[in-house]
Amino acid sequence: MNQYNKLEDQIVNLDRLIDEKEAADLLCYSIRALQNWRHRGGGPKFVKVSSRSIRYRIGDIHEWVEDKTVSNTSQQTR
Repeated sequence: MNQYNKLEDQIVNLDRLIDEKEAADLLCYSIRALQNWRHRGGGPKFVKVSSRSIRYRIGDIHEWVEDKTVSNTSQQTR
C-alpha cells in the first residue's frame, strides 16, 4: 500500500460515523456523559440522524480532543 492509499484510508476513517457506545469508549467516558454534553453543550459535534439516533464522526471527536489539549495548567481550553 502506498502513502496515498494510507492517507485516503485515514481520511475515510475520520468521516466514519460511530454510535454513542463507540464514541464513549473512544473517549473513555460514559454514554451518559455524552448525553449530558449534547443537552448542555460542550461535547464533540454530533450527527442527529433521526429523533432517536445519534452518531459521531471520528474526525469531530479528534477535533474536540485537540481543542481540549493544553500544555500547562494555566492554559485555557476553547
